[in-house]
Amino acid sequence: MSERIVVDPVTRIEGHLRIEAEVKDGKIVDAWSAGTMVRGLEIILRGRDPRDAWAFTERVCGVCTTVHALASVRSVEDALDIKIPANAELIRNIMFCTQYMHDHVVHFYHLHALDWVDVVSALKADPAATSTLAQKLSKYPKSSPNYFSELQKRLTKFVESGQLGIFANGYWGHPAFKLPPEANLMAVAHYLEALEWQKEIVKIHTIFGGKNPHPNYLVGGVPCAINIDEANAINAERLAFVGQTLQRAKEFIEQVYIPDVLAVAPFYLDWASIGGGLENYLAYGDLPTNGFADVKSFKFPRGAILGRNLNEVHPVDPKDDTGVQEFIDHSWYEYSQQGGLHPWAGETKLKYSGPKPPYEHLDVDAKYSWLKTPRWKGHAMEVGPLSRMLVGYAAGNDDIKGAVTDALGALKAPASVLFSTLGRTAARAIESQLAAKWGLEFFNTLLANIKAGDTRTFTREKWEPSTWPSVAKGVGCTEAPRGALAHWIVIGDQKIANYQLVVPSTWNASPRDGKGQRSAYEASLIGTPVHDVNQPLEIIRTIHSFDPCLACAVHLYEDKREVARHELLVK
Repeated sequence: MSERIVVDPVTRIEGHLRIEAEVKDGKIVDAWSAGTMVRGLEIILRGRDPRDAWAFTERVCGVCTTVHALASVRSVEDALDIKIPANAELIRNIMFCTQYMHDHVVHFYHLHALDWVDVVSALKADPAATSTLAQKLSKYPKSSPNYFSELQKRLTKFVESGQLGIFANGYWGHPAFKLPPEANLMAVAHYLEALEWQKEIVKIHTIFGGKNPHPNYLVGGVPCAINIDEANAINAERLAFVGQTLQRAKEFIEQVYIPDVLAVAPFYLDWASIGGGLENYLAYGDLPTNGFADVKSFKFPRGAILGRNLNEVHPVDPKDDTGVQEFIDHSWYEYSQQGGLHPWAGETKLKYSGPKPPYEHLDVDAKYSWLKTPRWKGHAMEVGPLSRMLVGYAAGNDDIKGAVTDALGALKAPASVLFSTLGRTAARAIESQLAAKWGLEFFNTLLANIKAGDTRTFTREKWEPSTWPSVAKGVGCTEAPRGALAHWIVIGDQKIANYQLVVPSTWNASPRDGKGQRSAYEASLIGTPVHDVNQPLEIIRTIHSFDPCLACAVHLYEDKREVARHELLVK
């Protein structure tokens, strides 16, 4: 006999996600993923100046902050054939690497670690033994017995007060937790350390972009001038601060984040065979080193892998109308024609026809999500850190191959472990190391350009609308921390005629397509063991390994009145 589990909302994410899973004989045999708020950002953008689109799209989410602005300005630059200066590309790359380090560390400690770490168990730890464990793993200076003892006292006060605060609402004591108390105490300590650390690294965004979250961007370059002697520009003092912050971030990742991942993983090697799901992986790639038009220069390569075949990387062209298409067979939208639409021809017509919430179960035979269903050449694809690492590894990228090989060697595990919940989490840590390394490389190149007399950060070429063609189309691709992200724009008469975003969580969290193919979330849960249907920790572990963020996938804009979800009808 089977039983339907409902997890709604899925917590420790941004946005609104509902997971329903059918459990039989202790394992998940089917699953459905639903975005439970409507998206209408594309509607807001129609008729606006395309140079302003980044400011709207960046506010899709406060977690990814920069990546939607980056995709947006690139889409306009592509449509108008604008080439940005080398320094602008370097600054964008530095901000990109900063975002990766910040986002991945926050994900591991604050959104995912508590799926593996039993906070209450840390009260039983021996602080001296915890110190010994931490010092074996790395040379991080904050690893003394007194440090862990003081932290344990603070944690004890939380527990004794009956209010765990930031550690509330966990399945503490669940038999799926396997870490010894000392490892739990170390992880809780580093959770708190990471809270302080993440506040510092984002200052790089405030230097180059004026603020964080949502730093400023600019079609044609970046909104900051370089003058090493000017107080109101990117001067010598600010450049020195950026360099020091990048170096400290690299040290934290190498001395805290990576050792913690390697310390936790051996206790959960059974999860190296759970949560694999789809066998197809997509990456648009990013971090150009010779201009964005030169895809072969990307640090993160572009391509697709089908059937887990690492011997072949398929080329990906976002402009190919037979490549990326969005379907709505199980989505609360309507199209003016049958089948899927390439985003340049994309439509955002919202029409809710489902049950009125609260409801017991989704009608999964009909429409059951506010997310559309993207496919690449008809294939359901996984996107994210694992996809980037697999595409990079298969493409022969030396940095990525070396980092993946080193991580597998440290875990004493074969490459097959990557196709799993554990592999997804490990991939995110691996690319954090790469982002730390590459960020410093881009910074040093920027310094060299400045010393050579090149301080250009913006071009006015084709900035004036009078120089634009009557109709232009462009696409801006990037890799958000959560996966492949692209914005498609159609410009007509100097205004936005159509704008479509296909975001990482739309790829991963979308409902089935018309062929019945599951997307990444749904496929990854099949076969997952569930110890207790009333405490479905196992579901949370796999879904969190994707770092789900539904904010950029689902939105509501209503300028006249507030409406309940079941009343919504936008034409």
